Amino acid sequence: MIPVTKPHVPAKKNFDKYINRAFETKILTNSGPLVQELTSRLESYLGVRNLLLVGNGTLGIQIALKILGIAGNVATTPFSFPATTSSLVWEGCQPVFWDINPDDFNILVPEQIEGPPELKGLLATHVFGCPVDERRLNVFRKSYGLPVILDAAHAFGVTSKGESILNLGDISVLSFHATKIFHTVEGGALIISDDDLYERAKKIINFGITPEGQIEEVGINAKMNEFEAAMGLAVLDEIKQILTAYREISLQYDKRLDPILKRQLIPKQCGYNYSYFPVCFPDEASLLHALKKLSEKNIFPRRYFAPSLNNVAVYGGSVECPVSEDISRRIACLPIYTDLDLSSVKTISDVINDSIPKGSRLYKSLG
Repeated sequence: MIPVTKPHVPAKKNFDKYINRAFETKILTNSGPLVQELTSRLESYLGVRNLLLVGNGTLGIQIALKILGIAGNVATTPFSFPATTSSLVWEGCQPVFWDINPDDFNILVPEQIEGPPELKGLLATHVFGCPVDERRLNVFRKSYGLPVILDAAHAFGVTSKGESILNLGDISVLSFHATKIFHTVEGGALIISDDDLYERAKKIINFGITPEGQIEEVGINAKMNEFEAAMGLAVLDEIKQILTAYREISLQYDKRLDPILKRQLIPKQCGYNYSYFPVCFPDEASLLHALKKLSEKNIFPRRYFAPSLNNVAVYGGSVECPVSEDISRRIACLPIYTDLDLSSVKTISDVINDSIPKGSRLYKSLG
């Protein structure tokens, strides 16, 4: 079977090296030495400061909302994984969905805000690792003085003009779930621009307890443990070869797939990580036909992201987002992971190309 992704499993000998350190110290959690080492190495590798490791990326978004004091209406994207919007609703916020750019699939932050009053902040996603428009983010922050949280679950190592996109906004949140290009099995991280908020977040993820043992916040347990940090350190040791593999697979897809399949537009100044390979089919029927043909060969892409979240009843959305709704009906992410061989990439590409209805009116008009 060829799934949409597989976790990268590092060399066991190297992983054991880190695990053995946890056995020797008998420190398994509570900001142990492996968590501290991973924090330091990630800050250096990513070019960030105030990085805080947590149990998962969803917790990271919830903590970001808490420490920024965001409650009420929050502008967000309808085109993301459910965790983005679920975090808002879980924390008592009301999502205000803004539509997306048809080229890069990111939220289209308006130059002038219209619609529901009293926005309290913005939660945007770097979709598939492609950076949200920095200029519009800056306009939003300067014009309205509202905090910006960036869901950077897909954006590990991504840069724009040579600088980490994790430094955009007030807080960026990474996911280190096993399916991500860098992972700790489960886990995530916050990158917090403000030093005081960073110190507060460190208390909140440990039940609100200060290093001196005082309870100063209503906190939760959101810490990363030493075994997850061990996996992260072992994966980070191999990150160069991981990124190289993803890039090579992406280039092969680009080379082999029919140009009628729309690709996400990645800005030229972006240092991309190639962690996803999304393609938009001419219409939903073409997508469903291709998925059927692929499943017959035991190949399983994933319909990321469907449905458009503004259409999910439990999120309370009622506004129309026509671009997001259209893209979500036609898009799929193709299999990509470190040990996906190039012959499989050829097979996947051939099946998809052969499944496209060459005689369709839309194919003729676009081709």
